[in-house]
Formats: sequence, C-alpha cells, structure tokens
Amino acid sequence: MIKKYLILISLFFSSFLFAQNKNTEKADQLFANYQFVDAIDEYLELVGKGKANGYVYKRLGDSYYKIFNIKEASTWYSKAVQKKQDAETYYNYAQTLKSQGKYEEANKQLDEFAALKPNDSRAITHLKNPNYIPKLSSDEAKFTVEKLTYSSKEFTDFGPVSVGDELYFVSTRNKSNKKDKWSNQPFLDIFKVDQNGTAEPEPIENLNTNHHDGPVTISKDGKLMVFSKDGHEQGLYKKGKGRTKIAQQGLYLAKKVNGEWQYVKPLSINSSAYSVTHPALSDDGKTLYFASDMPGGLGDTDLWKVSFSENSLGKPENLGDKINTPAKEGFPSVRENVLYFSTNGKQGLGGFDVFSFDLENGEKAENMGAPINTAKDDFSFSMDLDNKNGYFASNRDGIDQLYIAKGICKAELFNLIKDEKTKTLIANAEVAILDEQANKITSTSTNTRGEAIFEVSCEQAYQLEITQPGYETKMVTIAQPVDGINKKEILLTPEEVEITETEVKLDNIYFEFDKSFITQQGAKELDKLVRVMQKYPKMNILVKSHTDSKGSASYNKQLSNERAQATVQYLISKGIAKERLSAQGLGSTEPKIDCGVDCTDEQDAKNRRSEFIIVKKE
Repeated sequence: MIKKYLILISLFFSSFLFAQNKNTEKADQLFANYQFVDAIDEYLELVGKGKANGYVYKRLGDSYYKIFNIKEASTWYSKAVQKKQDAETYYNYAQTLKSQGKYEEANKQLDEFAALKPNDSRAITHLKNPNYIPKLSSDEAKFTVEKLTYSSKEFTDFGPVSVGDELYFVSTRNKSNKKDKWSNQPFLDIFKVDQNGTAEPEPIENLNTNHHDGPVTISKDGKLMVFSKDGHEQGLYKKGKGRTKIAQQGLYLAKKVNGEWQYVKPLSINSSAYSVTHPALSDDGKTLYFASDMPGGLGDTDLWKVSFSENSLGKPENLGDKINTPAKEGFPSVRENVLYFSTNGKQGLGGFDVFSFDLENGEKAENMGAPINTAKDDFSFSMDLDNKNGYFASNRDGIDQLYIAKGICKAELFNLIKDEKTKTLIANAEVAILDEQANKITSTSTNTRGEAIFEVSCEQAYQLEITQPGYETKMVTIAQPVDGINKKEILLTPEEVEITETEVKLDNIYFEFDKSFITQQGAKELDKLVRVMQKYPKMNILVKSHTDSKGSASYNKQLSNERAQATVQYLISKGIAKERLSAQGLGSTEPKIDCGVDCTDEQDAKNRRSEFIIVKKE
C-alpha cells in the first residue's frame, strides 16, 4: 500500500514538473503577479519555439480569459482540453464557447466540469437544465405534429379540410355501410366535426351514399363544395376482368342552403374512361385542382387544373413535370398560391410524402420534411383558412389517422437604431440577442440604414444588447413577438463620461463572486475609460479596487489587489501603455459607507467598487 502511494506521489510530481519547468518559469512569474499581457507574450514565445504543452495552452487560455479576450481564450482552451485538465479549465472554456454562441460544444465542456465537480452549484444548475437556449434558427421545423383526439385506430380517416370551426374529412367509421370488396372495410363517408366542441364527428347525410364519398374541397366563403365519389349513380364504370365493372371516381358540386349541404350536379370532366378525384379549390375559387389518370399524363395519376365556376369548366391542364412523375401524385390543396400534394415519385422519407410548390415562382417541389413526413404514408395535407395550421393523414401508427400540424410562429425582429439626440441612423452598431445568463446567442451589425434584423421564434421574450463606441450600451427587452414583422425603434444615448479634477467616474466594474477576471459587463464599462485615455494621451490613472467587509482583512486585500491588477491588464490589452497605469488593492480599509459588519446587501454593493484616480492629466 505504501509502495503504491509513493508511486502515485511520484507520478503526480513528475506530471507537475512536466507542466511547470524552467521553460515556463518567467511566464509563470508574470502570471502569478497578474501581469497577464506580458505573460501571454512569454507563453506564445514558447509555442513558437515548439516548447508548448497542455500546461502552456491552459495558461494562455487563462491569461486571455482574465482580460476578457474570449476568442483567443477559446482557441487556447480548445488545445488545452485535448489533455486532461482541472475542472475550472472546462468551465472557463464552456463560458468562452457560450459567449460565441457555440452552445452544443459548451454543454460538452460543462458535462466534463460537472463530472469532476458534481456538487458544485454551477454543475447542479447545468445538469438541471442544459438546453435553455432560445430557439432562433429559421431552418428549424415549421410545424409540431399532434394526432387529433377523435381519430382512432378503429377507423380509416383521411382528407381533412378545415373551414372555420369545422373540420371535414372522410372515414370508414360508418359501420352500417356495406363493405368495399377491394378493402373489406366499410365504404367511405364524408364527416364533419366541431373543432372547438366535444361532440363526436357526424356524417353529411345529404351527400353520403352507399358507396365511396369524398374527399372534399370547400370554397373559402364556405358556400360551395366539390367532392369526389364513386360514379355508380352517373354510370361511370370501367370494364374489369370478365363481367366486372369498376366504378370510376368523379367530381360533384354541392351548395350550402340554410346551413345544410345540398347536392347540385356532377362536373363535366367526369368520365367512364378514367377517374377524376381529390378536388382542391384555389383561394379565389376560380381554379379547381384534381388528381386523374386521364390521357396526357406523365404516370399513374397526375395532378391537373381547370378553370372553375358553378356553371362551367375550362379545359383540363396537366401541371407538368415540376409536379408530376411517372408514379402517383394526389391529394392537392392550395392556400395563398402554394400547392400542397402527396407523391411516392419524388425523393422523400418513405411511402407517400407531402410536398409543397410555389405556384407563382416555384421551380422545384419541396419536401415538407419531418415531422409531417415519415417512413410511412403521409398525405392529404391542407392548411386552414388563416394559413397557420395544417391538417393531414398518416398511417405512421398502422392505419390512416388524422393529425394537426401546428405552425411554429416565426417572427422577424426589425430593429431601427438611432441617435437619441439627433435621431440620425447609426450604422455598424452591434445588436446581440442574449440568453438568460447574459451570454451572446447571436448578433449582427446594423446596415447603413441603421437596421438590424433577426428571425426568431414567437414562443418567448428576448433580451437585446446594443453597443456602439461612443454610446451607452443599451439593454432592451422585446416582449413575446407576434407572427410576422415586429418593428422597434431603439435610441442610443451618446456616451458622456464624467471627468472631475481627481477622477474618471465609471459605473461599477462587476466581478464574479470570489473571482478577479474581467467579465463582459466589466469590459464594456472599461472600454469607456480606454476611449477617455485615448482622448487624453497624457492622462495617467491609478486603479483602486475595494471590497465589502465580508471576509478577513488579508483575504479582502488580496482579492482587491487581484481585481485592480486584472483591470490594469485589460486596459493594457486594449492598447493603453502600461506606464500610464498603476493598481492598488485596498480591501475593505476605505469603505464608501462605514457600516462595519452590519452592512446591508445594498451597502455592501456600494462598498464593492473600483475607482479611477487621475494621477496626471496634462
């Protein structure tokens, strides 16, 4: 046991010596004295000489991290974690990744951190809710899918069409119907259901027959219906083997009279030589789309269109090879000049897939993708009158059932950035969306017209941060946006830093609890001092850092000194000559409010401060 212990000790020290050796001695000394900018130069020199290892990469990451150079810190941390590191290195690396919007990779590093420090509050918070990031991408699925409650595995349901509160569809749920010899199921009937009620679907008695009826299309005003049905009554048969006669599908017109559907007549395009089925009316009611195996098509069944009115039809026109294939196309529907249809002839996820096609400018039919399409048959898709939610049928659970595709609201945040005083447009301002931990999710710069535009989900509110040199940083909350364009004018206040005879006054420079590295909020405030010192090139500054009275005097002195030094190093990294800067940590020896050990939280916050004393101005 003792031998094993000694071996472990030996391995530990050999590893430590490999990490810290004479090559890093000078850089390590600078790092230990908080001279991070100079330490970086020394560590980079070792990299250039090929003398770097995981320890040097970690030190470079830490040095850049302490002066809030996130991009460089991330670069060196990425090299460091290729070898096993301490928990804080993984945590710091994760923070740099989140600041760059790389959340998936950040979560991996936080997983490593949590494995090493499972009881740390930061680890516990991460593991409880690792995926809290707002959904922003416009490339995400456009719908979420749910099965409709009144559709069950007892019946075949398909062809849903939403008209106001009512949903029409066709179903085999009429068990009193005689059975179709081809499918051994009851013939299809047309049903409707109140989408806001709890009543069961009811059949459209005036239109249903003893054979297949439906699916249907209904005009936008809800007064006209075109529906398909077997052509028995019209004598539309095609001869089969022997004496068998196969009824062709045809299209028929119905009108709503006193709230009831009344059959009117068959359409003139019906034939005993082919089927005409799956009707779909355009929004203006002037064009009827349908599926047919009539002559002149490209394959089994094609999609066609014809000019439509109650009294007459035009000449059918094939929709061409942008839509049709040598296989089967069917179940068209149209909303706002977009044609939806199903086919098994185009590349898809399996079986019949739902596709869309822009009837005005489309060059190619687009697969609607998951979650609408699956490896099974997905078909008879139609949008509601508001063009927000879709309805369709799928046999993904073994039998054709009805589903609702709820549209995911997509909003455009249209932000116009102006000068508060002059109302002039501000170009090149950075506009960022922040997460709940104030990390940047994504950002953009305003164009020459002062515009910054984001595509986001409507599911939540957003926090915007607008920054521009010479202006105060602006934080703006965008309330839960609505579908479409959400315009907002944002006014930036010109930066006015108060300079007295003895001091440059800034807002408080915040540090994380028990830490001394510069945070994003601190960096933005210190950038104001950078601009002041650039404006007054002979100005010298003494940075004084103070703590509250919590903790021992020696601890507070040490922490305040580290923070003062880190502040100076940040300013140097931004181009301010080191000769113009000095640092002093005063701990709790000079409180702004002398309240001893009985300070309130508010008093403690005021005592935790940095002061920027003007040592020389001219």
